[in-house]
Amino acid sequence: MRGGTGSTFAGGDARDWTMEFLDPRGVPSRPIEPYERRADLQGGERVALFANGFPDSVAFLEHVETALSHELPDVEFVQLNKGNASALASDEHLSTIADSCSAVVAAYGH
Repeated sequence: MRGGTGSTFAGGDARDWTMEFLDPRGVPSRPIEPYERRADLQGGERVALFANGFPDSVAFLEHVETALSHELPDVEFVQLNKGNASALASDEHLSTIADSCSAVVAAYGH
């Protein structure tokens, strides 16, 4: 390889090269199925957003809350976090969900 404006490479003159950009996303093998709300939530109801303790699970659910808040402006959200992905959900977490929430979104991060 030589420097300068007329650089040559093993494959020929650099000015003759073209660059191809590839889309890294794969082609779906199945039809896309939109998410549908399973709970008919009314204003004043609460939804638990339950993170499993993996890194970024809380941050992910914060984004989920933002998105859901636009669709469900009168619904309240409560963030819960196991703190340890290996642990079972605590009795306190389960009681909070069962006693005060109409629905729960469980999520994980990695």
